[in-house]
Amino acid sequence: MVRIDVVCVASWNADLVSQVPRPIARGETLLASRFEISPGGKGSNAAVAAARQGARVALIARVGGDDFGRMALDLWHAEGLDTRHVEQAEGERSGVAQIHVYDDGDNSISVFPGAGAGLAARHALAAREALASCRVVMASCEVPLQATLEAFRIARAGDALTVLNPAPACELPDELLALVDVLTPNESELRALAGVAADAPIDAAAQSLLARGAKAVLVTLGAVGCTLHRAGEPPHSLPGRRMTVVDTIGAGDTFTGALAAALARGAPLPEAMRWANAAAALSVTGRGAIGGMPSRTQVEALLAD
Repeated sequence: MVRIDVVCVASWNADLVSQVPRPIARGETLLASRFEISPGGKGSNAAVAAARQGARVALIARVGGDDFGRMALDLWHAEGLDTRHVEQAEGERSGVAQIHVYDDGDNSISVFPGAGAGLAARHALAAREALASCRVVMASCEVPLQATLEAFRIARAGDALTVLNPAPACELPDELLALVDVLTPNESELRALAGVAADAPIDAAAQSLLARGAKAVLVTLGAVGCTLHRAGEPPHSLPGRRMTVVDTIGAGDTFTGALAAALARGAPLPEAMRWANAAAALSVTGRGAIGGMPSRTQVEALLAD
């Protein structure tokens, strides 16, 4: 049996993407200049990103028995992901994300989790062998926390690293935070998790999460770059890179997946951070969540430049 590098407790959504000039006001209708349906879901995106960086990736997921569920399985097989622990729920709808992309490349997203809302601790227990023997386990807050909590417990018992992308931001129990090796919020998610004001210093917010048990907080700052916070150490920052932005969908997921792949290769966290920062920069040059996701060779070339 081939050893798995990264296991992802994964969400799946079909992305319904409309291009509009700007955010839509309450009660307003805008005409879109473009519409497409593409693969999405934070977990699925991160898993694909990790696989494109050379990691052997397995999924723990739940999709509907509909066309969107079959779309997920087709994508995962094409990307070489291990789907033995993916449950296809007949009679249920798959997750859907409705996305507005603005002319400046930014976006707003609403998510219906669909069959993914039924992911539970039993699914992690069924994948115990993979979780206990892999190098990194990653998840987001698009899946039920009980599934992630059980997966991280098993991961810790097997000495795997754990990576949690806390998006969408929600209240995280201290029991879960204590099992997180690397937390990867963006700036707004960080402050929401820490329960601080929108203008509170990033390091203070990160330190509050470290005090609750997280081993490291790696904050993504979009075009500004990212910053790493660990207890007893000064923050370590990397600047963003100047790129031609097509859209920013999936940039954070690319960051998390590339980070997990680098950690699985044995890279120290600051080096894995550098790799993820470059991969996320490249991801905004393509359309859709996975359209711009780079290969390992592309990231190597950017880092060498």
